[in-house]
Amino acid sequence: MIRFASTDCRRETGNIKWDLQGPLPFGIADMDIESPPCVVDALQQRLNHRFYGYAFMTDELREAIVAYLKDKHGVANAVPEWLHALPGCVPAFTLVARTVCNRPEHEVLVCSPSYPPMLHCHEDARCSLLTVPYVYRNDRWGFDWEAMEAAVSPNTKLFLLCNPHNPLGRAWSREEMEQVADFCVRHDLILCSDEIHCDLVLDEDLRHQCALNLPENVLNRVVMLSAPSKTFNIAGICFTYMAVPNAELREAIRKTQGHSLPTLNVFAYAASLAAYTQGWEWHAQLLQTLRRNRQTVVDFIAHELPMLRTRHQEATYLAWIDCSALGVDSPHKFFLEKAGVYLDNGANFGDAQCVRLNFATSPELLMLGLNAMKQAVLEHLPRPHSQK
Repeated sequence: MIRFASTDCRRETGNIKWDLQGPLPFGIADMDIESPPCVVDALQQRLNHRFYGYAFMTDELREAIVAYLKDKHGVANAVPEWLHALPGCVPAFTLVARTVCNRPEHEVLVCSPSYPPMLHCHEDARCSLLTVPYVYRNDRWGFDWEAMEAAVSPNTKLFLLCNPHNPLGRAWSREEMEQVADFCVRHDLILCSDEIHCDLVLDEDLRHQCALNLPENVLNRVVMLSAPSKTFNIAGICFTYMAVPNAELREAIRKTQGHSLPTLNVFAYAASLAAYTQGWEWHAQLLQTLRRNRQTVVDFIAHELPMLRTRHQEATYLAWIDCSALGVDSPHKFFLEKAGVYLDNGANFGDAQCVRLNFATSPELLMLGLNAMKQAVLEHLPRPHSQK
């Protein structure tokens, strides 16, 4: 059963969202929903063991992840040897950039807007960033293939993809993923696909298209990143895995990593195993909850805040809202100062006139935040002159 956090129970717990993001926080991708009971039970059992020494990703966990990839995402050829554990997706794709882009003139290609750390991983890799904007055509966000072809160069070595997309909410189609694959093959690019939101596709007629399902001739250039963190609300436990079919590339990534990242802890492995093997009934309830909340946001903006604009969101619990009609320099700052509502700043993603709203919370808190936003907008916009 899904259980929501009360308004105040997460305060003063060292939580970024509730202790650092204002009175009504709808920012960082952290759900106000208790993690599955199976995860809590597994953590309690591991805690009761009373020995918390060094740990590793066991064969049991590797096999559970492989079974999950096969059962949930149709990756029929997945094998445990592909997997490598890391403490997070951000250090994972930074590590890939450091491996692939090992000269200052090398480029990481990222389409924007995009998850902010993707726009900065080149800094850690000491290489260059190449950005190409997404385009809105035929009622959906998509790749601007002409602009990408014009921008790519022999120095471009890595295409970093968010799949499903954060913050645009796209669940890329099979056709789009095949176009990505063709683009990467023709330009000799490594494809790093961050699929941390892969189990949060909200449209019931869509299915996540995993990069590991691309044609055989493409797999030698694919690095797929994923984690149970967003799906089961255990981001603070810090477990990510990369799946790298190419053994030579996998070994190069491990060599680049060296001793630069910490080993994972016993709780990360215990929680992940429980989530992947026992958490799916809870997950089905979660999707229904998120679908209802998504509809609440869409309906409220359409009827109560029509000057704001959302596009249809296929995946994730993060709504991308265009606030350009408000005529303010920073919608993020406006809603925080005028309504006490913290929304992620679109400027960090590549579009300063947008905000990102996390709707993975209780219906009551969601309505409280939306109504506060409405009141702030009503007080901000000029009222029409009365008719004589």
